[in-house]
Amino acid sequence: MLQELDVQTITLTTSASQAVQNILDERKLEGYALRVYVSGGGCGCSGANFGMALDNNIQDVDTIFETNGIKLVVDQTSIEYLRGATIDFVNDPEHGAGFAVNSPNAKKQSHEHAEEGCCGGGGGGSCSCQN
Repeated sequence: MLQELDVQTITLTTSASQAVQNILDERKLEGYALRVYVSGGGCGCSGANFGMALDNNIQDVDTIFETNGIKLVVDQTSIEYLRGATIDFVNDPEHGAGFAVNSPNAKKQSHEHAEEGCCGGGGGGSCSCQN
């Protein structure tokens, strides 16, 4: 029996969508999706840390949806941190070009884990992932 999940969409900004599409085109990766996931256990003093990869190995338990023409894939654990997230592509003169994830749920999840004895700090919920 299929189960429907109440999942708020992860939003890719126009610049992030274009950056992903450019990478897919340059590498000739037809049929690949952008996998977004919590990396390093997802619990730290500054909130969850996110990773991204181009992936064509979609699992039955993955959540899949499309935004701005890009297919996104998120695993079961990471979806809790990524509901309502926005992924942008920024070109900062100080930090360089890369993807930035801003997720309000990463902060909430981080605080929940902190109460269970994880790192006692709060806040965060964003990261930059260089391409």
